[in-house]
Amino acid sequence: MKEKINFGIGFVTGRPNVCRIINNYYKNMLDQIKKYGKDVELTIFILFDTSYQSGRREEFYHIIPEVYKDINIVYITPEDIQEEIKKLVARENMNYNDMNFFLGHGHAKGRNTVMYYALKHKMDYLLFWDDDEYPVAVLNNNGKIDWQKQDNILKHLNFMDEEQADVTIGYHCGYISPIPYIDYTEDFGEQDMKEFIEVVSNDIISWESIREKMNNNNGVTFARKDLADGKGAYEIESDGVGKWVAGSTLCLRFTNNGEKIPAFYNPPLARGEDTFFSTLLGDSKIVRIPVYHFHDGFLKYTEIMEGNFPKKLRKINVREENVKSRFLKATMGWIKYKPLLMYIKNKETYKKNIEETIEKLEDTVPKLNKVFFDDCFTAVLHELEKYDREVEKHYEEYLKTNRIWETLKKNMGIVK
Repeated sequence: MKEKINFGIGFVTGRPNVCRIINNYYKNMLDQIKKYGKDVELTIFILFDTSYQSGRREEFYHIIPEVYKDINIVYITPEDIQEEIKKLVARENMNYNDMNFFLGHGHAKGRNTVMYYALKHKMDYLLFWDDDEYPVAVLNNNGKIDWQKQDNILKHLNFMDEEQADVTIGYHCGYISPIPYIDYTEDFGEQDMKEFIEVVSNDIISWESIREKMNNNNGVTFARKDLADGKGAYEIESDGVGKWVAGSTLCLRFTNNGEKIPAFYNPPLARGEDTFFSTLLGDSKIVRIPVYHFHDGFLKYTEIMEGNFPKKLRKINVREENVKSRFLKATMGWIKYKPLLMYIKNKETYKKNIEETIEKLEDTVPKLNKVFFDDCFTAVLHELEKYDREVEKHYEEYLKTNRIWETLKKNMGIVK
């Protein structure tokens, strides 16, 4: 029996906020593994992309010295990736173009790169943790806000043991989507918002969930008390297309060398990497576990990391600084993977469905532009039409990504 468990935490990040997360929660991480009762060694993988917010490279190195005492920190730099690609081509007989396609920066490529490094460093588990999430739950106690700390690492370890899962996925609370609060007017009413959300909707975002939060809770998702208390794990079954998970508080088992862990893919400059990952989990056991991350989707509550918990969570209005750009960027990311998701779900009805989607967006975009007093959302329609034209190409890339992943693991001697 193996004596030591290697637990990896993966940050695929473009924001220096990741350093604040690590600096503020490293003691909590170590306390959690002490509770586990087995010898656990923590390794944090940091793959940073300075192009995301035009940040400076040195900003990602602001981790305090105390962290290094008991936690391994592995930075994955652009130079590291290029060097690794050369080694894989020379030593493992991998194709150079395939490796450049698979490893690197971006939502999916970044996750694939961290997975590769986790296997290389012989991790038993890998927990993906986003750079705008904190391991706390916010609860609505009869109109009063309560906060409850969450043992995110410990819960994944315990339920991996109990359920013998290949993948465990927790819950999110807080501002789980970057959709700001919009006051309805004659020019843009609730029906218009419904139509827009239905156009960009996916396995995570739906009109029903958005409407309830906007109308009742200032756009906030509150945690359920039973789940925050660690009760209520269940296995996720396939709906015929996928076993749907999100990209963070997502833990992967590598004790079987990642045999049942697919690769991530997203169309160029799109999101959806967790969505397409989910469509390939048919043979894997996926368990939804009762643990929360608070999603600070607009980075308005970073003081939570210092233990300063707000007594009220307010509406994030469209007029606030950076809110429009964040919302537009997210919408563009969603719309660019909408065609491929629709294509995977049903190729036979795809043409009819995408034409209806384009028509709805043509109707909604001019009204949404009025909300923001410019034509910025017109680009969303143009991108949907563009990615519709390229959907078959993206489908081939989606398949290609996992062929490369399987070949890579075989050539490395990880799987037979």
